[in-house]
Amino acid sequence: MAKDGSETDHTAEADPTAARRAPAGAAVLREDKTAAIRAAVFEELAAVGFARMSIEGIARRAGVGKTAVYRRWRSKLHLVLDVVSAVAAEGLPTPDTGSLQGDVRMLLEVAARALRHPMASQIIPDLLAEAARSPELAGALKAALHDSRQGVATAMVARAVERGEIPAGADGGLALDLLTGPLYWRLVVVRDELPGDYLDELSAAVVGALGGR
Repeated sequence: MAKDGSETDHTAEADPTAARRAPAGAAVLREDKTAAIRAAVFEELAAVGFARMSIEGIARRAGVGKTAVYRRWRSKLHLVLDVVSAVAAEGLPTPDTGSLQGDVRMLLEVAARALRHPMASQIIPDLLAEAARSPELAGALKAALHDSRQGVATAMVARAVERGEIPAGADGGLALDLLTGPLYWRLVVVRDELPGDYLDELSAAVVGALGGR
């Protein structure tokens, strides 16, 4: 750490003009350190859970000092909120395969791949439990796990209505529930493998529940 409070970057020593470009009196936050801290949050959450997670542990895992973390976030809650919000901002691509069943099948594949990830299967249940005690975290998780996906499901259903595959008035919210509920139950709660034809059968069931032929 430099005397002026900025994070030390040895490239500035090699290039004197780099130091002159830094804002006077302001801490220069290096992007590589920020990325390392964010990655460490996921690893620490998966390893010890939110309750036992500490700024010290995150800093150690990221290979930085505690000061580097506190310069960016004032508490572990705000750090997790930021990381969760960043995940929500990435969004989910809206499939357009030409049929509702094809779109549903693609979304199920994406969701299943995400839920199979070892970190996700550890982190999501832990954060959902913690959200019961933290309205701020509950709101961030709702945005990351529900709201950001709702628009995708609504657009998918609207296109299916336009194609005449399902009746007008089909509920995008119901579609999202049907898409994610069974997978979360099987992969995160029960922790069971999906049979080879499970996603195909679930796709057909979702289309049928929405009134598809």
